[in-house]
Amino acid sequence: MKTFKKILLLLAVVIVLLVIGTALFMNTLKPEYSGQKTMAGLSDEVTVFYDSFGIPHIYAESEEDAFQALGYVHAQDRLWQMELLRRVAKGGLSEVFGPDLVDTDKFFLSLGIDEHTKATLTNIDNGSPMAALCNAYLDGVNSFIENGPTPVEFYLTGLEKKPFTLEDVYNAVGYMAFTFAMGHKTDPLLTDLKNDLGEEYLNDLAIESDSSTVWIKNYKNVSSDSIATNITAAVTKALDKLPIPLFVGSNSWVLAPEKTKSGKVILANDPHIGFAQPSVWYEAHVSTPHYEKYGYHMAGVPFPLLGHDRNLAYGLTMFQNDDLNFYFEELNQADSTKYNTEEGWKELQVVEKTISVKDGDDVLFTYKKTRHGPILNGIADQITQERPVAMSWIYTRLENKVLDALYGITHAENLDEFQEALPNIHAPGLNVMYGDAEGNVAWWASAQLYQMPDSISSKFILNGVSGEEEPVRYLDFSENPSAINPPWNYVYSANNQPDSIAGMLYPGYYLPENRAKRIVELLDNKNDWDKESVSEMILDVTSSVNPRLVSELIKLLDISHLDQQQLVEVDKLSNWDGSYTLDSQSALLYHRSEYYVLKNTFEDEMGPERFKQFLSTHLMKRHIAWGAIMKVGKWWDNVLTQDVVETRNHIVLKSFADAWTSLVKDFGPDPNEWTWDKVHTLEHKHPIGQVASLRKYLNVGPFPVEGSREVINNMTFPYDSTGFYKVSTGPSTRRIIDFSDIENSISILPTGQSGNPLSEHYKDQAELYVRGEFRKMMMNQNEIETTSKSKLVFVPSEN
Repeated sequence: MKTFKKILLLLAVVIVLLVIGTALFMNTLKPEYSGQKTMAGLSDEVTVFYDSFGIPHIYAESEEDAFQALGYVHAQDRLWQMELLRRVAKGGLSEVFGPDLVDTDKFFLSLGIDEHTKATLTNIDNGSPMAALCNAYLDGVNSFIENGPTPVEFYLTGLEKKPFTLEDVYNAVGYMAFTFAMGHKTDPLLTDLKNDLGEEYLNDLAIESDSSTVWIKNYKNVSSDSIATNITAAVTKALDKLPIPLFVGSNSWVLAPEKTKSGKVILANDPHIGFAQPSVWYEAHVSTPHYEKYGYHMAGVPFPLLGHDRNLAYGLTMFQNDDLNFYFEELNQADSTKYNTEEGWKELQVVEKTISVKDGDDVLFTYKKTRHGPILNGIADQITQERPVAMSWIYTRLENKVLDALYGITHAENLDEFQEALPNIHAPGLNVMYGDAEGNVAWWASAQLYQMPDSISSKFILNGVSGEEEPVRYLDFSENPSAINPPWNYVYSANNQPDSIAGMLYPGYYLPENRAKRIVELLDNKNDWDKESVSEMILDVTSSVNPRLVSELIKLLDISHLDQQQLVEVDKLSNWDGSYTLDSQSALLYHRSEYYVLKNTFEDEMGPERFKQFLSTHLMKRHIAWGAIMKVGKWWDNVLTQDVVETRNHIVLKSFADAWTSLVKDFGPDPNEWTWDKVHTLEHKHPIGQVASLRKYLNVGPFPVEGSREVINNMTFPYDSTGFYKVSTGPSTRRIIDFSDIENSISILPTGQSGNPLSEHYKDQAELYVRGEFRKMMMNQNEIETTSKSKLVFVPSEN
């Protein structure tokens, strides 16, 4: 008995020691926000003050030292995120996550981002200020890799830390550029529908620009039947498995002094990006005697994509221009190494890659390229048709100067210098928003635009053989849409259609007018905006479009088919103001009904797979309001029914009935229980959080959230058969820069500053974000030093 007790005691001691040891070990993996560290390459001491939310405020005597310290602190909070982002373009995700990511790696390798990066680096001026700051930043990142603790994800995946290079920076920017492109989802699908169903069906889709919607105003004072669907399916499959978020849309507006209470410029910006944990942006305030910027950084990118100082502020939204086209190619039947052009047969380029796969054998991957780009046949296993399709992407066709552009805009001191840097942005297409302390406001659509031949639509797969469907010319930057200090005293963008210049409309995949209409309504009717009222506007959850759409569709309901309870809810819906609060019943009934309108309209002709692809496009979003007012059209009839020709009235009545039935099934017969908070939820998912045992430690949420798709507080979700609207995309930050009180400008992140699950700043902003609250973006050095929670000092190494 005594022996048994001794064994139990020994086991208890061992368990306690293991727990203590594990706790001590885990504690060593946390970011270090205080103390002193030596770092090779510094010329002088650098001090980093951390505020109460873990934002670093970096003070140095030189920019190189500041950027080196930035690299270190960025890496200690976000190294895992940096690691994943640099792997996408070069096909390195399978090495982390296994065979499920092989198709995704194949797809991204075929885009040629990594090859384009290599070509760019052969021509880079390593002595330029841009390259010098990039290399200083990378020195800081690599110093952390060599000397800092290893993030827990590296232990969980068995991944080895490796140094970062300038190649990784360019590859990260290339990934961002591709996620902005919508043509990969839309062009093949439209081509397939055209071949399968005919032109008449396409005439009833909102494909081209609609002159009745809200456009951004300029101001210048000077086939084969099935291949397309398979390509779309392959791209969708590859993107769905990405463990990092996609860039999707955004809002921004800048108010001139005439529109504000203080007579000073106010800038608001909330880029819409896929939610994930960690969130996209890393905040950092960098200050030297000759440079200061409070910025938002992508993982592994030295220069902030969003930023401000005491002189100027800038933000970004997606332009949504068409910078990606598909071409049908013709291969030589007698010689598979050649393809046809208007000048005769030319040699195909063959690219060979090796994909390392975790817990599996290496995969040898070969793809072919024409003058247009990679041939997608064979990239995914389901594409087996003979007719080749190549993808032409502006990002890989032209010289890459995006980092030069970022260096230029971050170092500009006035509007003219800022504008000079913008022509270096060729892709992705961006709406660049600007405001400054001098009272200037501006918007530029920054991208390398091109003109296609007359009557050629780039929304379909083009003829790659004839030479007659190639771009006619590239436009000069001066021809891009823009507005500088317009007489209506504000600029804005909500990813909507820009107005024409010189009689030309720029093709793109613009989002519908919903957010733009609401922004313009609010801005036009008020001239005394301040920080508080702008912060209320950026949280606005009211649609100006949906109530109008409801009114149109309710007219079509035959009330003789409705019971008393349904009549009550229809009456509520008819009086709905379009607001998406947590307790709204009408919001839920509207979206259930709208989904079934889409399903009952399109799925019979498209089939389940193509309908699913259609739901993922901006085309679907544009079609909702436009199509609902179409009294007659090919899509209304259900081709699967033989005895009746359905009309819009039939579809609306059936869709309301289907929505009602589904709500009763999900929430019971009492409509008072059908509230928005039951279905509209947000969970920030970590790439490893899909493992059930790790979910509660790595994921953040879920939270019921206000807002919806295409309102200013754009909490977007995919439509699907579940009827539950799990938010996938939304404001990746909410920023309000007020030049009347620049040191008290405000912002918020969706979860927290740190991507390290062991950090206290991993999710300390999550509930503030859900509640619509903000925190200060501190810039006053005395305030920062006196309120700082911790201080980290870097000193030069003696070696």
